[in-house]
Amino acid sequence: MASSNHPPPHRTHVPLPSDSGGNPFDDEAPPVPIHIVTNASQLPAEFLNPSPEKQLVVGFDCEGVDLCRNGTLCIMQLAFQDAIYLVDAIEGGEVLINACKPALESSYIKKVIHDCKRDSEALYFQFGIKLNNVMDTQIAYSLLEEQEGRTRLPDDNISFVGLLADPRYCGISYQEKEEVRLLLRQDPKFWKYRPLSELMVRAAADDVRFLLYIYHMMMKKLNERSLWHLAVRGALYCRCFCINDNNYADWPSIPPIPDNLMVEGDAPEEEILSILDVPQGKMGRVIGRKGVSILSIKESCNAEIHFGGAKGPPDKVFILGPVRQVRKAAAMLRGRMMD
Repeated sequence: MASSNHPPPHRTHVPLPSDSGGNPFDDEAPPVPIHIVTNASQLPAEFLNPSPEKQLVVGFDCEGVDLCRNGTLCIMQLAFQDAIYLVDAIEGGEVLINACKPALESSYIKKVIHDCKRDSEALYFQFGIKLNNVMDTQIAYSLLEEQEGRTRLPDDNISFVGLLADPRYCGISYQEKEEVRLLLRQDPKFWKYRPLSELMVRAAADDVRFLLYIYHMMMKKLNERSLWHLAVRGALYCRCFCINDNNYADWPSIPPIPDNLMVEGDAPEEEILSILDVPQGKMGRVIGRKGVSILSIKESCNAEIHFGGAKGPPDKVFILGPVRQVRKAAAMLRGRMMD
């Protein structure tokens, strides 16, 4: 890893699975440094120069002011087994973030993240980065619930706080997240201030330091079918709000269905992303009073339906899932627009 002439003042613990059966959340384990990065030279060489010989898995997240296409990316967090790097987009600017572009787009570096849609949107529209090869723990959680026979309700997407609280993964409370959310409501520019406060450093590190442990716990449980769904839906999540004029022709291709899953009568269906334009003044009809209309469509279709909402784009509906279910949802939504 990259070295520094001065030891970092901040340290934390990165829990990892233990063959000995010890408690991975035992704070007696050696802490790892938290590096605040303002220059690419402070980052590990194997991250900056991805290669098939040195494939990596890193915890990943972004913080910002109104994080989306029109907001400001402020910090990009990277969790390795032996260090956490807070990539400071405010101090390091476009040069620093662009130095990370090969890694963020690389198929040799897996980025473990919880709900990548807005992070991907910010990276794409602010820096032209096409986030690739993510392992999205929100998607993985839903797949494991389905795999274990539990029925998933529409919009029942686990939050990161909820995931950490689940005893099958971490079983810990993350009260500090609520403290940061309160500060963000009081001052939306919280992540833009410099120098980074102790709370900012701790909160940014906490958002990624558990991801590698959760990754290992989930990957042990996911079957081959779920792993394919995880890769496909991760790729579709990355594209979701990143609308362009060439139908994503310059993005990495969606993972195909593996040959070993092509079993007659039981092969998974191809999954797609469909984007519907909603005419001005029609969004209310699509959603319905208190969300009744859109909820009925979600309950009728095995597809995810997302809206740009306040962050935008406000006139689009994003539908992800199996081809037939996506088409069914799209037809129902068009019907609502015509009512």
